[in-house]
Amino acid sequence: MANVLYINSSVRNTGSLSRQLSAEFVAKWKAANPADTIVERDLAANPVPHLTEQMMGAFFTPAEARNAEQAHTVKTSDTLVAEVQAADVIVIGAPMYNFSVSSTLKAWIDHIARAGVTFKYTETGPVGLLTGKKVYVFTASGGVYSEGPGAAYDHLATYLRAVLGFLGITDISFIRAEGVAMGEQALADTLAKSRQSIAELVAA
Repeated sequence: MANVLYINSSVRNTGSLSRQLSAEFVAKWKAANPADTIVERDLAANPVPHLTEQMMGAFFTPAEARNAEQAHTVKTSDTLVAEVQAADVIVIGAPMYNFSVSSTLKAWIDHIARAGVTFKYTETGPVGLLTGKKVYVFTASGGVYSEGPGAAYDHLATYLRAVLGFLGITDISFIRAEGVAMGEQALADTLAKSRQSIAELVAA
């Protein structure tokens, strides 16, 4: 039995391919693994706050030294961190916005990337503390950025690999619906490819 954390970061409730495909994957996963627990967090419906100076100050204050206001400030971050720590599998719907992740997903990452909590610094360098987790990222983009001339603009996959790897999460699969604005055939082809990947991943 596994704990699955499902994160949606598309700002659109309708018409979002990353939301649609990630939901299809989670539904198939649940059908294949009915005993698993699914925790859903929709960053569009319930966005987490962007970092502020007060938040950073609270993060870097030891728990036992925080005042009441600081303790309240870190509650959201603590909840998000606990969700990630408890997860065996993380599913992220992450559309590409302006070559990178949405601001809501970046805010979520800023809350879970906590020194001394999800990573630590040692004499030999940083060490991620969120090990042993599998991540599936469902992304959608109007153009093609996994290869060819557009690859240089892909700051979504490169960023997520880097930041999640920094936290100790290195087993990451990207399921891309790309070129969706390049005509009906391109859209049909990439959706078929994505759905084939979903079937193969759930069956694995």
